[in-house]
Amino acid sequence: EPGWARAREEAEAALRELREIVRPLREPGFGEALRRKAERARKRRLRLQRRKLEARAAKEEEAARAAEREAKIDQWRAKCIQEVEEKNREQELKAAADSVLSEVRKKQADTKRMVDILHGLEKLRKLRKEAAARKGVCPPPSADEAFENQVESLKTLLKTRTELYEAEERALRVMLEGEQEEERKREREKKQKRERDKLLQQKLEMDSKLFGDPAEFPLAHLLQPLRDYYLQAEHSVAALIQIRHEWDQYLVPADHPEGSCIPPGWVLPSVPTNDTWATAAR
Repeated sequence: EPGWARAREEAEAALRELREIVRPLREPGFGEALRRKAERARKRRLRLQRRKLEARAAKEEEAARAAEREAKIDQWRAKCIQEVEEKNREQELKAAADSVLSEVRKKQADTKRMVDILHGLEKLRKLRKEAAARKGVCPPPSADEAFENQVESLKTLLKTRTELYEAEERALRVMLEGEQEEERKREREKKQKRERDKLLQQKLEMDSKLFGDPAEFPLAHLLQPLRDYYLQAEHSVAALIQIRHEWDQYLVPADHPEGSCIPPGWVLPSVPTNDTWATAAR
């Protein structure tokens, strides 16, 4: 039948095509070539993956270096800002001190000017008295006495004011120096607190890197007794004295009856006293 003949021809054509496709598989060395090709493809994939991992690691390392550089820059910038702020505070304190002392200095300057004027009046009267004496005119002794009494009274008053202003200046200087010292003390305490906080933060970060986050560490409550034991000297004077006493027992000569000195060399372990210990030692 025509339909059967056409179907047979199509089947034979498909069979020939399939044989043509399968023919290379029957050739000797095809499997080895296919294996080498698959191996090359696998090595290429591994090489690409390794390059990708290396590129990622290099990128992460560069990011870490950039973050470290940025942290150093921020630290340097903060240090510069702190130095500028401290310098500005010193200048402000100096300006405040100068402003407070300016009034006292003004009073002292006025007193000195009045003393100079008084000396000038004494000199002027002496010159006029000498000029009048050359002309034969002599003032009465009462006038000289009255002038000298008035001058002495003014000198006493100016001396009292000078001493008062000097005492006021000394008191103000002491007060300002005390305020400046208090300000410097507060700044030192702030700086020390920042340093302590920084060291504590570094310790927490180091502990977190070594032992994990304490908030997420499931055995933190199990280690708390050990922490309490090793840190008991920080919270109890009696514990501190006891620990120091235990340590001081070794800071004695070798023949001391209440203690022994620190060994000069290595301390060798004792021989196991039972089989279980010996098993663990092995």
